[in-house]
Amino acid sequence: MITLFQLLLMLTLAAPAWAQEEAWKKDWNQTLAAAKKEGKVVVMGSADPVVRKELPARFQARYGIALEYLGGRGADNSQKLRMERQAGTYLVDAVFAGLTNLGAELYVEKMLDPLKPLLILPEVVDPSKWKKGKIWFMDPEEKYILRLYSYITAAGLYVNTQQVKPEEFKSIKELLNPKWRGKIAVYDPTVSGTGSMDAARYYTEFGEDFVRKLYVDQKPAISRNKRQLADWLGRGVYPISLGVETEAVITMKEQGLPVEVRAVPDAPSTLSAGNGLLGAMNRAPHPNAAKIFVNWIASKEGLELLAKARNKPQTRTDIDESYALAWEIPQPGINYFDTYNWEFQFKVLPKVTEKMTEILKR
Repeated sequence: MITLFQLLLMLTLAAPAWAQEEAWKKDWNQTLAAAKKEGKVVVMGSADPVVRKELPARFQARYGIALEYLGGRGADNSQKLRMERQAGTYLVDAVFAGLTNLGAELYVEKMLDPLKPLLILPEVVDPSKWKKGKIWFMDPEEKYILRLYSYITAAGLYVNTQQVKPEEFKSIKELLNPKWRGKIAVYDPTVSGTGSMDAARYYTEFGEDFVRKLYVDQKPAISRNKRQLADWLGRGVYPISLGVETEAVITMKEQGLPVEVRAVPDAPSTLSAGNGLLGAMNRAPHPNAAKIFVNWIASKEGLELLAKARNKPQTRTDIDESYALAWEIPQPGINYFDTYNWEFQFKVLPKVTEKMTEILKR
Protein backbone atom coordinates (compact mmCIF):
# COMPACT_ATOMS: atom_id res chain seq x y z
CA MET A 1 0.00 0.00 0.00
CA ILE A 2 1.33 3.45 -0.97
CA THR A 3 1.48 5.83 1.95
CA LEU A 4 0.40 9.45 1.73
CA PHE A 5 4.04 10.50 2.03
CA GLN A 6 5.09 8.27 -0.87
CA LEU A 7 2.22 9.59 -2.98
CA LEU A 8 3.20 13.19 -2.28
CA LEU A 9 6.83 12.36 -3.09
CA MET A 10 5.82 10.80 -6.43
CA LEU A 11 3.72 13.81 -7.35
CA THR A 12 6.53 16.16 -6.39
CA LEU A 13 9.02 14.32 -8.62
CA ALA A 14 6.58 14.19 -11.52
CA ALA A 15 5.65 17.87 -11.26
CA PRO A 16 8.72 19.35 -13.05
CA ALA A 17 8.28 17.06 -16.08
CA TRP A 18 4.54 17.74 -16.19
CA ALA A 19 5.09 21.48 -15.88
CA GLN A 20 7.72 21.40 -18.61
CA GLU A 21 5.39 19.53 -20.95
CA GLU A 22 2.58 21.96 -20.29
CA ALA A 23 4.92 24.92 -20.86
CA TRP A 24 6.08 23.85 -24.34
CA LYS A 25 2.54 22.88 -25.35
CA LYS A 26 1.24 26.27 -24.30
CA ASP A 27 4.07 28.01 -26.15
CA TRP A 28 3.48 25.86 -29.25
CA ASN A 29 -0.28 26.38 -29.34
CA GLN A 30 0.04 30.14 -28.89
CA THR A 31 2.70 30.32 -31.58
CA LEU A 32 0.65 28.20 -33.98
CA ALA A 33 -2.42 30.34 -33.49
CA ALA A 34 -0.42 33.51 -34.15
CA ALA A 35 1.26 31.87 -37.15
CA LYS A 36 -2.08 31.08 -38.73
CA LYS A 37 -3.02 34.74 -38.40
CA GLU A 38 0.23 35.70 -40.15
CA GLY A 39 -0.86 33.38 -42.93
CA LYS A 40 2.46 32.32 -44.40
CA VAL A 41 6.19 31.80 -43.97
CA VAL A 42 8.81 32.74 -46.58
CA VAL A 43 11.76 30.37 -46.97
CA MET A 44 14.77 30.90 -49.24
CA GLY A 45 16.93 28.05 -50.50
CA SER A 46 18.41 26.29 -53.51
CA ALA A 47 16.55 26.13 -56.80
CA ASP A 48 15.67 22.47 -56.33
CA PRO A 49 12.40 21.61 -58.14
CA VAL A 50 11.49 18.74 -55.78
CA VAL A 51 12.03 20.81 -52.64
CA ARG A 52 10.20 23.75 -54.20
CA LYS A 53 7.18 21.52 -54.87
CA GLU A 54 7.03 19.18 -51.87
CA LEU A 55 8.01 21.43 -48.98
CA PRO A 56 5.20 24.02 -49.37
CA ALA A 57 2.56 21.36 -50.04
CA ARG A 58 3.42 19.27 -46.97
CA PHE A 59 3.83 22.23 -44.62
CA GLN A 60 0.48 23.73 -45.59
CA ALA A 61 -1.25 20.37 -45.28
CA ARG A 62 0.31 19.90 -41.83
CA TYR A 63 -0.35 23.33 -40.30
CA GLY A 64 -2.68 25.22 -42.60
CA ILE A 65 -0.01 27.86 -43.20
CA ALA A 66 1.22 28.77 -46.68
CA LEU A 67 4.92 28.36 -47.39
CA GLU A 68 6.42 30.61 -50.06
CA TYR A 69 9.66 29.09 -51.33
CA LEU A 70 12.24 31.32 -53.04
CA GLY A 71 14.82 29.26 -54.91
CA GLY A 72 18.16 30.40 -56.30
CA ARG A 73 21.94 30.10 -56.13
CA GLY A 74 23.40 30.68 -52.68
CA ALA A 75 25.47 33.72 -53.68
CA ASP A 76 22.52 35.24 -55.54
CA ASN A 77 20.23 34.69 -52.57
CA SER A 78 22.67 36.37 -50.20
CA GLN A 79 23.01 39.35 -52.52
CA LYS A 80 19.24 39.62 -52.83
CA LEU A 81 18.84 39.65 -49.04
CA ARG A 82 21.59 42.24 -48.72
CA MET A 83 20.00 44.57 -51.25
CA GLU A 84 16.53 44.22 -49.72
CA ARG A 85 17.85 45.11 -46.29
CA GLN A 86 19.71 48.10 -47.60
CA ALA A 87 16.34 49.26 -48.93
CA GLY A 88 14.71 48.65 -45.53
CA THR A 89 12.76 45.62 -46.80
CA TYR A 90 12.47 42.39 -44.82
CA LEU A 91 10.73 39.63 -46.75
CA VAL A 92 12.38 36.33 -45.74
CA ASP A 93 11.88 34.31 -42.56
CA ALA A 94 14.32 31.39 -42.89
CA VAL A 95 17.15 30.36 -45.20
CA PHE A 96 18.65 27.06 -46.37
CA ALA A 97 22.22 27.54 -47.60
CA GLY A 98 25.80 26.33 -47.43
CA LEU A 99 28.36 27.42 -44.86
CA THR A 100 29.88 30.11 -47.07
CA ASN A 101 26.56 31.89 -47.48
CA LEU A 102 25.22 31.40 -43.96
CA GLY A 103 28.55 31.70 -42.16
CA ALA A 104 30.72 34.15 -44.09
CA GLU A 105 27.80 36.33 -45.21
CA LEU A 106 24.51 36.22 -43.28
CA TYR A 107 26.12 35.38 -39.91
CA VAL A 108 29.01 37.84 -40.25
CA GLU A 109 26.69 40.57 -41.51
CA LYS A 110 24.39 39.96 -38.51
CA MET A 111 21.31 39.07 -40.55
CA LEU A 112 20.50 36.03 -38.40
CA ASP A 113 18.54 35.64 -35.19
CA PRO A 114 19.52 32.92 -32.70
CA LEU A 115 17.77 29.78 -33.89
CA LYS A 116 18.25 27.69 -30.77
CA PRO A 117 15.67 29.53 -28.58
CA LEU A 118 13.03 28.91 -31.27
CA LEU A 119 13.35 25.12 -31.02
CA ILE A 120 10.82 23.78 -28.51
CA LEU A 121 9.39 20.49 -29.83
CA PRO A 122 10.52 17.67 -27.50
CA GLU A 123 11.66 15.52 -30.41
CA VAL A 124 13.81 18.40 -31.66
CA VAL A 125 15.49 19.37 -28.38
CA ASP A 126 16.05 15.74 -27.34
CA PRO A 127 19.86 15.17 -27.68
CA SER A 128 19.38 11.47 -28.43
CA LYS A 129 17.62 12.34 -31.69
CA TRP A 130 20.78 13.88 -33.16
CA LYS A 131 23.82 11.99 -34.47
CA LYS A 132 26.15 14.43 -32.75
CA GLY A 133 24.52 13.74 -29.37
CA LYS A 134 23.07 17.24 -29.30
CA ILE A 135 21.35 19.64 -31.66
CA TRP A 136 23.97 20.11 -34.37
CA PHE A 137 24.86 23.78 -34.65
CA MET A 138 27.82 24.91 -36.78
CA ASP A 139 28.63 28.39 -35.43
CA PRO A 140 30.96 29.00 -32.44
CA GLU A 141 28.04 30.08 -30.21
CA GLU A 142 26.10 26.93 -31.21
CA LYS A 143 22.82 28.74 -31.70
CA TYR A 144 22.62 30.37 -35.14
CA ILE A 145 23.29 27.79 -37.89
CA LEU A 146 21.64 24.37 -37.68
CA ARG A 147 23.12 21.46 -39.63
CA LEU A 148 20.54 19.28 -41.36
CA TYR A 149 22.74 17.22 -43.72
CA SER A 150 26.01 15.38 -43.20
CA TYR A 151 27.30 13.20 -46.00
CA ILE A 152 30.49 11.86 -47.56
CA THR A 153 31.74 13.95 -50.47
CA ALA A 154 35.06 12.29 -51.27
CA ALA A 155 35.97 8.71 -50.44
CA GLY A 156 39.74 8.82 -51.05
CA LEU A 157 41.96 8.45 -54.10
CA TYR A 158 40.60 7.64 -57.53
CA VAL A 159 42.65 5.40 -59.80
CA ASN A 160 42.55 3.87 -63.25
CA THR A 161 43.14 0.19 -62.49
CA GLN A 162 44.69 -0.56 -65.89
CA GLN A 163 47.67 1.54 -64.88
CA VAL A 164 47.56 1.67 -61.09
CA LYS A 165 46.98 -1.10 -58.57
CA PRO A 166 44.73 0.32 -55.81
CA GLU A 167 46.40 -1.84 -53.16
CA GLU A 168 49.67 0.02 -53.75
CA PHE A 169 48.19 2.91 -51.81
CA LYS A 170 48.26 2.08 -48.11
CA SER A 171 48.92 5.73 -47.25
CA ILE A 172 48.26 9.07 -48.88
CA LYS A 173 52.03 9.58 -48.75
CA GLU A 174 52.43 6.98 -51.50
CA LEU A 175 51.44 9.81 -53.86
CA LEU A 176 54.96 11.20 -53.40
CA ASN A 177 56.55 8.12 -54.98
CA PRO A 178 58.61 9.36 -57.96
CA LYS A 179 56.98 6.82 -60.26
CA TRP A 180 53.70 8.77 -60.04
CA ARG A 181 55.30 12.04 -61.17
CA GLY A 182 53.24 13.47 -64.02
CA LYS A 183 50.48 10.89 -63.55
CA ILE A 184 48.32 12.71 -61.00
CA ALA A 185 45.48 15.14 -61.70
CA VAL A 186 44.11 17.54 -59.08
CA TYR A 187 41.43 20.17 -58.88
CA ASP A 188 42.98 23.64 -58.74
CA PRO A 189 43.99 24.23 -55.08
CA THR A 190 43.99 28.01 -55.45
CA VAL A 191 40.27 28.45 -56.10
CA SER A 192 37.30 27.95 -53.79
CA GLY A 193 35.90 24.44 -53.78
CA THR A 194 37.16 20.86 -53.81
CA GLY A 195 40.74 21.72 -54.74
CA SER A 196 41.36 24.30 -52.05
CA MET A 197 39.74 22.10 -49.40
CA ASP A 198 41.89 19.11 -50.40
CA ALA A 199 45.04 21.21 -50.25
CA ALA A 200 44.09 22.76 -46.91
CA ARG A 201 43.34 19.35 -45.49
CA TYR A 202 46.71 17.92 -46.59
CA TYR A 203 48.51 21.02 -45.38
CA THR A 204 46.82 20.75 -41.98
CA GLU A 205 47.39 17.03 -41.52
CA PHE A 206 50.76 16.44 -43.25
CA GLY A 207 52.47 19.83 -43.40
CA GLU A 208 53.81 22.25 -45.99
CA ASP A 209 56.61 19.95 -47.17
CA PHE A 210 54.10 17.27 -48.19
CA VAL A 211 51.96 19.81 -50.05
CA ARG A 212 54.94 21.28 -51.91
CA LYS A 213 56.11 17.85 -53.02
CA LEU A 214 52.62 16.79 -54.10
CA TYR A 215 51.55 19.94 -55.93
CA VAL A 216 54.95 21.02 -57.30
CA ASP A 217 57.52 18.21 -57.40
CA GLN A 218 55.06 15.57 -58.63
CA LYS A 219 54.05 17.85 -61.51
CA PRO A 220 50.30 17.12 -61.36
CA ALA A 221 47.86 18.26 -64.01
CA ILE A 222 45.72 21.03 -62.53
CA SER A 223 42.17 21.59 -63.74
CA ARG A 224 39.12 23.61 -62.75
CA ASN A 225 36.79 21.29 -64.67
CA LYS A 226 35.53 18.20 -62.82
CA ARG A 227 34.26 16.65 -66.03
CA GLN A 228 37.75 16.94 -67.47
CA LEU A 229 39.22 15.30 -64.38
CA ALA A 230 36.79 12.40 -64.72
CA ASP A 231 37.58 12.05 -68.44
CA TRP A 232 41.33 12.02 -67.75
CA LEU A 233 40.86 9.31 -65.12
CA GLY A 234 38.58 7.13 -67.23
CA ARG A 235 40.87 7.24 -70.28
CA GLY A 236 44.01 6.83 -68.19
CA VAL A 237 45.52 10.14 -69.31
CA TYR A 238 46.16 10.82 -65.63
CA PRO A 239 45.51 7.51 -63.85
CA ILE A 240 45.40 9.04 -60.35
CA SER A 241 42.96 11.79 -59.41
CA LEU A 242 42.28 13.80 -56.27
CA GLY A 243 39.54 16.01 -57.61
CA VAL A 244 37.06 13.86 -59.48
CA GLU A 245 33.67 13.26 -57.82
CA THR A 246 32.94 9.84 -56.30
CA GLU A 247 29.55 9.75 -57.99
CA ALA A 248 31.23 10.20 -61.38
CA VAL A 249 33.61 7.33 -60.64
CA ILE A 250 30.70 5.08 -59.68
CA THR A 251 28.92 5.98 -62.93
CA MET A 252 32.07 5.22 -64.94
CA LYS A 253 32.41 1.85 -63.20
CA GLU A 254 28.84 1.00 -64.12
CA GLN A 255 29.74 1.83 -67.72
CA GLY A 256 32.58 -0.67 -67.58
CA LEU A 257 35.52 1.74 -67.27
CA PRO A 258 38.51 0.55 -65.18
CA VAL A 259 38.25 3.04 -62.34
CA GLU A 260 38.24 2.53 -58.60
CA VAL A 261 37.97 4.44 -55.35
CA ARG A 262 40.80 3.74 -52.95
CA ALA A 263 40.30 4.66 -49.30
CA VAL A 264 43.46 5.11 -47.26
CA PRO A 265 43.48 5.11 -43.44
CA ASP A 266 45.52 8.30 -42.99
CA ALA A 267 43.22 10.31 -45.28
CA PRO A 268 39.66 9.14 -44.54
CA SER A 269 36.64 10.35 -46.46
CA THR A 270 35.51 13.95 -46.14
CA LEU A 271 32.13 15.18 -44.93
CA SER A 272 30.00 18.08 -46.07
CA ALA A 273 26.53 19.50 -45.48
CA GLY A 274 26.20 21.14 -48.90
CA ASN A 275 23.33 23.61 -48.72
CA GLY A 276 21.75 21.67 -45.87
CA LEU A 277 22.18 24.34 -43.20
CA LEU A 278 19.34 26.38 -41.73
CA GLY A 279 19.29 29.92 -40.41
CA ALA A 280 16.49 32.14 -39.05
CA MET A 281 16.47 35.69 -40.39
CA ASN A 282 16.22 38.55 -37.91
CA ARG A 283 13.40 41.07 -38.33
CA ALA A 284 11.42 38.20 -39.85
CA PRO A 285 8.11 39.34 -41.36
CA HIS A 286 6.31 36.23 -40.05
CA PRO A 287 8.10 35.38 -36.78
CA ASN A 288 5.52 32.94 -35.45
CA ALA A 289 5.20 31.04 -38.72
CA ALA A 290 9.00 30.99 -38.88
CA LYS A 291 9.14 29.38 -35.43
CA ILE A 292 6.67 26.70 -36.48
CA PHE A 293 8.64 26.07 -39.67
CA VAL A 294 12.09 25.68 -38.08
CA ASN A 295 10.70 23.26 -35.51
CA TRP A 296 8.97 21.25 -38.20
CA ILE A 297 11.98 21.08 -40.53
CA ALA A 298 14.17 19.95 -37.61
CA SER A 299 11.64 17.28 -36.63
CA LYS A 300 11.61 13.73 -38.00
CA GLU A 301 8.72 14.50 -40.35
CA GLY A 302 10.15 17.68 -41.83
CA LEU A 303 13.78 16.64 -42.11
CA GLU A 304 12.88 13.26 -43.59
CA LEU A 305 10.88 15.02 -46.32
CA LEU A 306 13.70 17.46 -47.05
CA ALA A 307 16.45 14.83 -47.01
CA LYS A 308 14.54 12.47 -49.29
CA ALA A 309 13.81 15.31 -51.70
CA ARG A 310 17.57 15.95 -51.99
CA ASN A 311 18.65 12.29 -51.52
CA LYS A 312 21.07 13.35 -48.81
CA PRO A 313 21.99 11.68 -45.50
CA GLN A 314 20.81 13.87 -42.63
CA THR A 315 21.68 14.52 -38.98
CA ARG A 316 18.90 12.88 -36.99
CA THR A 317 19.13 9.35 -35.53
CA ASP A 318 15.54 8.28 -36.17
CA ILE A 319 15.29 8.52 -39.98
CA ASP A 320 15.74 5.51 -42.25
CA GLU A 321 18.41 6.51 -44.78
CA SER A 322 17.87 3.67 -47.26
CA TYR A 323 16.77 6.34 -49.76
CA ALA A 324 20.32 7.79 -49.90
CA LEU A 325 23.34 6.63 -51.91
CA ALA A 326 25.14 4.06 -49.74
CA TRP A 327 28.58 5.58 -50.33
CA GLU A 328 27.38 8.97 -49.04
CA ILE A 329 26.22 7.69 -45.64
CA PRO A 330 28.80 8.20 -42.84
CA GLN A 331 29.48 5.07 -40.81
CA PRO A 332 29.96 4.94 -37.02
CA GLY A 333 33.50 4.70 -35.70
CA ILE A 334 35.24 6.44 -38.64
CA ASN A 335 37.03 9.70 -38.00
CA TYR A 336 35.96 11.56 -41.14
CA PHE A 337 37.47 14.92 -42.06
CA ASP A 338 34.62 17.40 -41.80
CA THR A 339 35.11 20.17 -44.35
CA TYR A 340 32.26 22.07 -42.68
CA ASN A 341 34.18 22.45 -39.45
CA TRP A 342 33.99 26.16 -38.57
CA GLU A 343 37.67 26.50 -37.63
CA PHE A 344 38.74 24.79 -40.84
CA GLN A 345 36.42 26.80 -43.10
CA PHE A 346 37.08 30.26 -41.76
CA LYS A 347 40.61 30.15 -40.36
CA VAL A 348 42.61 27.31 -41.90
CA LEU A 349 41.20 27.25 -45.43
CA PRO A 350 41.74 30.95 -46.33
CA LYS A 351 45.34 30.90 -45.07
CA VAL A 352 46.23 27.69 -46.90
CA THR A 353 44.55 28.84 -50.13
CA GLU A 354 46.70 31.98 -50.03
CA LYS A 355 49.74 29.84 -49.30
CA MET A 356 48.95 27.52 -52.23
CA THR A 357 48.80 30.51 -54.57
CA GLU A 358 52.26 31.48 -53.35
CA ILE A 359 53.59 27.92 -53.69
CA LEU A 360 52.28 27.51 -57.23
CA LYS A 361 53.07 31.11 -58.18
CA ARG A 362 49.76 31.40 -59.98
